Amino acid sequence: MEKIIFICGIYNIGFAIFHTGFWKIFHWNQDLKKLRFENKAIIQILNIQIIYFFLFTAIICFAFPDELLNTAIGKWFLVGNSIFWILRTINQFIFLRSKHFMVHVLTIIFILGSFLFVFPLILN
Repeated sequence: MEKIIFICGIYNIGFAIFHTGFWKIFHWNQDLKKLRFENKAIIQILNIQIIYFFLFTAIICFAFPDELLNTAIGKWFLVGNSIFWILRTINQFIFLRSKHFMVHVLTIIFILGSFLFVFPLILN
């Protein structure tokens, strides 16, 4: 089970790295100029905060796998992260309706994340 929790940490590191590339991937230096100052700031602040969340979650997974498996708060942490990815998947269908191949790939990866975080609890 600890290996799966380690993989959860790697999963979050991957998303932290992915989100650091948003400025370049989505041409934010150009596209965000079209938005009002407040909206431009909010988008970037939220992205920076989600990067922090992913890194923090990864560190918790790397540093406290036993606690995540064997304490009530650890189990709730894993369930909470699973719910995070379930909600992310739902939001994908609400806000990012697209037939683009990469959108479908990301949706599958989000679903994988929801299972990845709850899997150790099911098997334990």
